[in-house]
Amino acid sequence: MAINSLKEIYHDQLQDIYSACKQSLDVTAELGRAAADKELSEALIAGSKGISEGMDALKSICAEHDIDPDGEHCKGMEGLVNEARAHALEEDFGDDDARDAMIITQYQRMVHYALAGYGCLVAFANRLEKDGDAAVLQRHLDETYDGDRRMTEIATKGGVNKAAA
Repeated sequence: MAINSLKEIYHDQLQDIYSACKQSLDVTAELGRAAADKELSEALIAGSKGISEGMDALKSICAEHDIDPDGEHCKGMEGLVNEARAHALEEDFGDDDARDAMIITQYQRMVHYALAGYGCLVAFANRLEKDGDAAVLQRHLDETYDGDRRMTEIATKGGVNKAAA
């Protein structure tokens, strides 16, 4: 099917970000369990909860537009999830702090994909005058930014990177 309008792009990208969230949910929990740093582990568990809440919101928005949230498979997140598993979970680490630094790296890559997706969706919803959608999507965009900033703080101010050095 050819995409011919912003509305069609919006629907496609709702499905894409839903798929991205669905794929990142389990690996985020796995990263949380693998983290040695307590603050990092708790932040990743909170991240899993945020991803799940985002999926619920996306599912509701999709229902309002009569589209199947599972109608798309996000290959971009598939690659990021595979990278997170390979580099943070399956890689052999002799030092827990080094693993924690890698966990943050891989998680933030996935988060940055979500930031781009949610940001575009907010812009599309605003242009399409879908104010209710835009407000919900903006809330999840803001929460995703908060999670990203928390990871940076754990890495730098919390000392994960210092300990790994």
